[in-house]
Amino acid sequence: MDLGLKGKTALITGASKGIGLATAFSFAQEGIGKLHLAARSEDKLAEARDELVRRFGVTVEIHATDLSKTENVIALAARCADADILVNNAADSTPGPLDKLSDAQWRESLDMKIFSYATLTREIYAHMKQRGHGVIVNDIGNSGENWDANYIVGTTGNAAMMAFTRGVGGRSLDDGIRVVGVNPGPVATDRMVKLMKRRALDWYGDEGRWEELFDKYPAKRPAQPEEVGDLIVWLASDRAQYITGTIVTIDGGIASRRSII
Repeated sequence: MDLGLKGKTALITGASKGIGLATAFSFAQEGIGKLHLAARSEDKLAEARDELVRRFGVTVEIHATDLSKTENVIALAARCADADILVNNAADSTPGPLDKLSDAQWRESLDMKIFSYATLTREIYAHMKQRGHGVIVNDIGNSGENWDANYIVGTTGNAAMMAFTRGVGGRSLDDGIRVVGVNPGPVATDRMVKLMKRRALDWYGDEGRWEELFDKYPAKRPAQPEEVGDLIVWLASDRAQYITGTIVTIDGGIASRRSII
């Protein structure tokens, strides 16, 4: 199936590992022309660039930056003004219930989950609007629709980004732009291990028992990053031209069961 990605340029944040890195490889496999990869770790970005160039011959530019700082987000948008596709993916909310989180932890998490997404969307959207086309995909998380008191900052930020995606995406086709969201459940990444260890500590009093939680998943496993990356790429492609202002959940049925895990 031709996804119509040849000659296009994509900017992916949080691209040095996990879902962001898997998305970069999926775009490259489908023939995209150029990738902008952004994350904090320059070394990991360089490794990703070299592998992508070696395997697929795709043009890759890397941007080592901290997107919790607004000035860095704006500078990144200026450097990547040619992006036809933006994948907002850089976020890492602190796990825990309300009484265990400080104001600083709330602000640090939401600076990444809300403000970096919103600011980068605003800046890149303006360039897309001038050209009359573009796609923005927000990687959010199923706790935005399946509220979790033990992940309260994450569930709050995700719910806000779902509303943001629907609000902007409901009008964006007026400018030739699509804005969509993806809600993964548990995904086999380093970040998931951190969250699951916290969950095992809350439930069992022992973070070492985190792998026992897999048995509670409908599929008895977490998603693989590549499964989420492939979904993001398809939503960003010409095959999804009639999809905007909506969220696609990829969690093995967890949210539909109204189960946390």
